[in-house]
Amino acid sequence: MSLRWEQVVVDSQDPFRLARWWSEALDWPIVYQSEDENDPDPEVEVGPESGAHPTILFIRVPGSKTIKNRLHFDFVPDDQDAEVERLLALGATRADIGQDEVSWVVLADPEGNEFCVLSAR
Repeated sequence: MSLRWEQVVVDSQDPFRLARWWSEALDWPIVYQSEDENDPDPEVEVGPESGAHPTILFIRVPGSKTIKNRLHFDFVPDDQDAEVERLLALGATRADIGQDEVSWVVLADPEGNEFCVLSAR
């Protein structure tokens, strides 16, 4: 038996808005979305390309995020400073999770989900 990593599911208050943000941040297309934004259980999925995995699936949940994520994304850009500035311009915010002096930058998406922008390897 084997497992294939299909997707990461992100709880959100507005899956359409958050998926559009991540689509732009990652330059990944939206590969699936519920037809009606008023659907009680909408889903929006972004991926590197149609049919490629893993993807990120955004679903609606009641309430907002209240504590630090237990799981987060790490990204390695070519130019950390430029990428941090680009993401901040898109609407990310700097996040302080007690990281002190480290080589990575912790940001949060528009709904407060933390992610890290590492220094180039």
